[in-house]
Amino acid sequence: MGKIIFYEDKNFLGRSYECNSDCADLHSRFSRCNSIRVENGSWMVYERPHFIGYQYFLRQGEYADYQRWMGFNDCVQSCQMIPQHKGANRMIIYERPDFSGQMMEFTDDCPSLSDSFHYNDIHSCNVQEGYWILYEHPNYRGRQYLLRPGEYRRYSDWGALSSRVSSLRRITV
Repeated sequence: MGKIIFYEDKNFLGRSYECNSDCADLHSRFSRCNSIRVENGSWMVYERPHFIGYQYFLRQGEYADYQRWMGFNDCVQSCQMIPQHKGANRMIIYERPDFSGQMMEFTDDCPSLSDSFHYNDIHSCNVQEGYWILYEHPNYRGRQYLLRPGEYRRYSDWGALSSRVSSLRRITV
């Protein structure tokens, strides 16, 4: 069971809201979010309602201000708890849409795709096992995208505005 607490002000001050499950619209609960405490589980929080906009992956811990979770602003309007996955992780990435072009399989984190894959653009992927986070920049920085098991025929399927992916990380317990 997961638990996340959102606070309107920095350093866990101001109005707060506790959440134990996915919430598609937090806007009615608070007007801004400047700090978050994750008491249990792993969560993805989203800038906009219905799990769209900028995404931020948060593990158990304290985030005293939005810059601690790499936030661009104080806007959090939806959240999803990420199920625990204890098995193997496996994902195949492709340089072109619809699973075409050069491909590469990953079972572990990769801080720099250009070093391994020789591309910074991924147009499709197949997440066969586990949950993954794709990052726009090397060393797990920039925009983040949560990928659950399944097929992603084009980068827009995982919510990206471009095919730029420079690092990827498994979500492990």
